[in-house]
Parts: sequence; C-alpha cells; structure tokens
Amino acid sequence: MKSTFTLMALLMTALCHAQTHRFIYKLQYKMDSTEITYENLNMILDITPKEVKFYGRNLITTDSLNKKFGMNSDYTDMSGQIVKRKINSFDNENFINIKNGYYSFKTTDKINWTISNETRKAENYTLQKATTRFGGRAWTAWFCKDIPFNEGPFKFRGLPGLIFELSDTKNNFIYHLIKSQKLPEVHPTDNFVESNFGNKAIPINEKQKYKLIMEFYNDPFAFERNNFSKSNNDLKININGKEIHNVDELNTQIKSMQEVIRKYNNPVEIDKAMHYPVY
Repeated sequence: MKSTFTLMALLMTALCHAQTHRFIYKLQYKMDSTEITYENLNMILDITPKEVKFYGRNLITTDSLNKKFGMNSDYTDMSGQIVKRKINSFDNENFINIKNGYYSFKTTDKINWTISNETRKAENYTLQKATTRFGGRAWTAWFCKDIPFNEGPFKFRGLPGLIFELSDTKNNFIYHLIKSQKLPEVHPTDNFVESNFGNKAIPINEKQKYKLIMEFYNDPFAFERNNFSKSNNDLKININGKEIHNVDELNTQIKSMQEVIRKYNNPVEIDKAMHYPVY
C-alpha cells in the first residue's frame, strides 16, 4: 500500500455527509497473456448515494481540460472496464467503443465470494482475504471491513468492506487502491461515461455487440476502402504512419490489423472473449 493512501480517517468522519467517495486504483494488465510486461492505468471508482461508476482516470482528465481551456479533445478508453450500476446492485451498464461508435449494454454479474479467515496488515488497516471465480478467471481479493462500502474495481462487489487489492491467479489483471478523495457533490460524467465526448452511448444487447466487433475485425479499414472505391488511383491514405496507394496495400494492412486484434484478445471476462477466425 502506498504512502499516498492517507485518506481513511477523514473519510470515516464524513461518511454520512459526502456526496461522492472516489477511490483510485492502479490497474496493471496484460493486453496479451503471454507477455511479461504490463500496461498501467489509473481507474476511478465513484460511489454516490444512488450509483457506482468505474472508469479510466484519463477520461475525467480530458473532460476537465476541455472545460478549463474551452478545448474539444476526446479520449478513447480501451480498458473495456467502463461500467455503472445502482448502489447495492449487480446489474451493470457497460460502455464500449466499437467501430468509431460508442455503445452501452446491460449485464447481470452476480459474484459469489468465499471469505477466508486469513488476514494481513496494510499500513494501519487489517485486510481479509476472499476468493471467487468470475469471467472465466479465479480471483483473490483483499478487503477492509473498516471501510463500509461493499464495492471494488470494475464489477467486483458484494464483500463486507471495500476491496483494497484484487488480482486473478495468473496475474493478468492486478488492482491496487492507491488514493481516495471525498467530493462534496456528485461529479457529472455525462461527457465521458454516458457519452464519449459528444457521442451519446447507443443501447445495444450483447448479441449486437459481438456482431459489431466482428464487423470491425473483418474490415477494420472499411471507411478507407470506401474512399478508394470512390476515387481515382491517385488517392493516398496514411494508416499507422504508412502511406497506402491501392486496395492491395490496404488489404495487407487489414491482415496486419487482424493479427494485432487476435494477439491482444485478453479481456477481464475471458469467458466472453471473441473467437476470431484466421483468414
């Protein structure tokens, strides 16, 4: 536990008065399960009297800069972990970017925990161990009964205390609580959770989600292909720093992109991972 984690005394004196309790987790994750190195993100868990939201800190940073300087920047969160739910509920609304569009779909994600008698100290707090299986992975959580929120990162909730640490047994995803804030008001997230900087989330179901993802995989540069079909042979398109002059070169880029998509197919809920064909 990091020394910056000095929040709790202040938190406990104001539980009944604050509008938002914000907990910041450091997320280490592997985009490819065979890799040794980790990607790092800071994720925010906002607990309000009515709702719980979990999203990337870069989203709120971009929104704050836009408001402060009158900018119109956007940010695409690729963590696949933007969710919100009613307080004390396992019913989640999930938000995802697909094919330059922004979508939401609902899931019920009941988590059944096995609570161990094993405890350990982290700074001045006693953490207790719990385990579960969720999303096709086995997980270990360390929670604190002294912090009376039955919440944690992403969809992980339902323990008798706040989750401080969480990881799957293969260490593909590791969460550490590093900071907390008490906000006097409910922080609006309309610009970056319920919508993505101007693109309001379109409600879909999981079947439609899979269809959209597969359409993107089959032709990730459909827009560029359409431009080629409408133009003369002198059209040049830049993709990832490479100049593309014709459809054959575009098809080569498509195959390269499909390889990348297959390689980085390691979502938190591995049991819902896409099964991409190799063409």
